[in-house]
Amino acid sequence: MKITVVGAGAVGASVADDIARKELASELVILDIKEGLAEGKAQDMMQTATLLGFDTRISGSTNDYSKTAGSSVVVITSGIPRKPGMTREELIGTNAGIVKGVCENILKFSPDAIIIVISNPMDTMTYLALQSTGLPKNRIIGMGGILDSARFKYQLSQHLGCSPADLNAVVVGGHGDTTMIPLIRLATWNSAPVTNFLSAEQQAQIVNDTMVGGATLTKLLGTSAWYAPGAAGAALVEAIVRDEKKLFTCCVALDGEYGQKDICLGVPVIIGRNGWEKVVDFGLDATEQATFNKSADAVRSMNEVLKTL
Repeated sequence: MKITVVGAGAVGASVADDIARKELASELVILDIKEGLAEGKAQDMMQTATLLGFDTRISGSTNDYSKTAGSSVVVITSGIPRKPGMTREELIGTNAGIVKGVCENILKFSPDAIIIVISNPMDTMTYLALQSTGLPKNRIIGMGGILDSARFKYQLSQHLGCSPADLNAVVVGGHGDTTMIPLIRLATWNSAPVTNFLSAEQQAQIVNDTMVGGATLTKLLGTSAWYAPGAAGAALVEAIVRDEKKLFTCCVALDGEYGQKDICLGVPVIIGRNGWEKVVDFGLDATEQATFNKSADAVRSMNEVLKTL
């Protein structure tokens, strides 16, 4: 199997490194627009193969999409982060052109690929990928909810003093500080509701810290995070190539599910060989549904910017 990662920056390189270590493909291609960057990172990773014990062949390419031919899964991380003074419209305008161009070039050489979108703003870029390619909706997946849910489990584990691996907790809605919805009511610690062990104040703190998790890391690091986003992207790839039927929160096209249509938003889905296979209804209560609808309105407002480009 062949997998391509588009974008050799910190997130793209982390995704690629995790894919190689897990031997999810026999061949892995990293592509970037910057001369020599993908080639250099691919060579650096290949020099760890004997030390880490993997056999995946990794190659890099500067904007030569023919090298990606025959890819089963393509992960798109390319795009620019929002800079000081940049408007939302400017960010969407720049990254929309990049993501649309990447999708067009990828499908010339890999028409059957499943496309994973990590580029931001992720919900809008996932919607753009779906609209611009015309692919079946199960083959376009935004990664964001997996990362947000991992950050939710981290925050819970800090307050509970437990292993994050013992927690089940998900975040739905948009992939943004004001649009994500950590479902603390449904979170469990080895089947016991976490709300049994946490005060109302702790619960509110955990939800808030989860929602600003990305911004917190950006402030600490001076740039966006990459280890957890990379691991989240690789986990999604693994669920596809190994047909794991994993239940992940992913940004997918909704057609009435959770009361929404004509939008890509984070909901629980089953992930397998064909991409996302079905949406799982968690039965939101009235308050959660109202918050989900508000999140959808915010994402839909961002999507409207695409019409002006």
